[in-house]
Amino acid sequence: MRERERGGGTGGRENRREGRREARPELPPQSPEEQARAICLRLLTGMPRTRRQLADALDKRGIPEDVSQEVLSRFEEVGLIDDAAFAGAWVESRHRGRGLARRALAQELRTKGVHATLVQEALEQLDSDQEEQTARELVERKLRATRGLERDKRIRRLAGMLARKGYPEGMALRVVRRAMEQEGDDGTDAGDDPGYPRF
Repeated sequence: MRERERGGGTGGRENRREGRREARPELPPQSPEEQARAICLRLLTGMPRTRRQLADALDKRGIPEDVSQEVLSRFEEVGLIDDAAFAGAWVESRHRGRGLARRALAQELRTKGVHATLVQEALEQLDSDQEEQTARELVERKLRATRGLERDKRIRRLAGMLARKGYPEGMALRVVRRAMEQEGDDGTDAGDDPGYPRF
């Protein structure tokens, strides 16, 4: 009898707990503004983003454009979105880490929606001398891997590597030729070799 009473008591407590859970009010649905702010904050937590990138993300999630623009403008006002700072940091990081030249960097920033004026300002931190120095370092790292190849093939391979990173053709060929001369690959005079590009 006591066990049944205890059992009944336990059941009563469980029923009361379930009743309390059922009575707990549900959270009201988020407004579009709240949703937009939450989406932006979540995306910005991982890495900096441009205004265009965030606008595209909000559009994909069905946030109305007027709400999106209002939230993004507020984020710009408080400094959470800063396309100029993004562009400057991108140029520094991608040039130092990947050796990308100004042309490639400009293309990347344009695809991320950075305004042309801000792109130009960010690229001004790279001058031609610094760009050429980076090109020389890239060629020096790859030079050994091309040993044993025919001379014109080495030139095409090394210059092609620089071209893919956005370096102008004239600079690429000049840097490659200089690196090969310093290496001592001058067995054939450039003027007498019909397969050697003229500079």
